[in-house]
Amino acid sequence: MEKNLKIALIQTTLFWQKAEKNREALDAMLQKILPNTDLVILPEMFTTGFTMEAEKVAETMNGPTIQWLIEIAHKQKIAITGSIIIKENGAYYNRLVFVQPNGEVVSYDKRHLFTLAQEHQNFSPGTKAICVTYKGWKIKPLICYDLRFPVWSRNTEDYELLLYVANWPKPRIHAWDTLLQARAIENMCYVAGVNRIG
Repeated sequence: MEKNLKIALIQTTLFWQKAEKNREALDAMLQKILPNTDLVILPEMFTTGFTMEAEKVAETMNGPTIQWLIEIAHKQKIAITGSIIIKENGAYYNRLVFVQPNGEVVSYDKRHLFTLAQEHQNFSPGTKAICVTYKGWKIKPLICYDLRFPVWSRNTEDYELLLYVANWPKPRIHAWDTLLQARAIENMCYVAGVNRIG
């Protein structure tokens, strides 16, 4: 493991269901933090906001957002991650993608869907967690509501960094802050949590 991993957490407001406009806005933000970064973490559903209209805004794994992420990672020699809506085999997923500078794309589909927002009626749940190795660090990425299920983040892979991308609501922000600390303590690891704001 390299001694330092420089992480940029981009918490920002998002343009509702406007992927191209969100990519343009994020491009402008990225110019301010690069090249002094190893890993950029974007919020949950960073191209659309937390929408349940998956059929209107879903992309594929060959779509413009994945290509945009690959280009940034390659050009800037960084890793970049966040979740977007993906359509695959007739189903929709809230999918986190972790893109490395060499073009490798690893993905994780949100396991615990937020029933209060009917996410379970619009998306299919993931079935497996992943662990990514980057610059010698073992990293476990999860999404938003997964934070409330400690067994799902149990550190059986001996990872060093647990990360969550989210659209966590302000009225329950105390729970967000507290649960992030709890996951760090119980798993004896670093935790990075990136929320959408605005």
